[in-house]
Amino acid sequence: MANFMQVVTTVDSEDTAERLARGIAGARIAACVQIVGPIKSLYWWHGELDESSEWQLIIKTTSERLATLEAYIKANHTYDTPEITGTEIPWGSREYLDWISAETRTDASS
Repeated sequence: MANFMQVVTTVDSEDTAERLARGIAGARIAACVQIVGPIKSLYWWHGELDESSEWQLIIKTTSERLATLEAYIKANHTYDTPEITGTEIPWGSREYLDWISAETRTDASS
């Protein structure tokens, strides 16, 4: 049985969020990518407190796809150090989890 994950990354624009989300979902690295934003982020960068508007991508996938997802985000992200964090989904409806499994298979039909 697959382990299910929710992965988060943030980007600097709505266009970048859309491009990254379409690439991830289009490659079937994830069953779903939700875009939330804009959000306000306050963070330390190079020793200074910085602030910016960002868009958050919430990505539903399986643990088997995590390495591929991480590589894809790193290769297609505009940040030097993109946020890539994941949380295991400990519970979900059987139908929803089956859907994630089915849609992240590389042989899944559209």
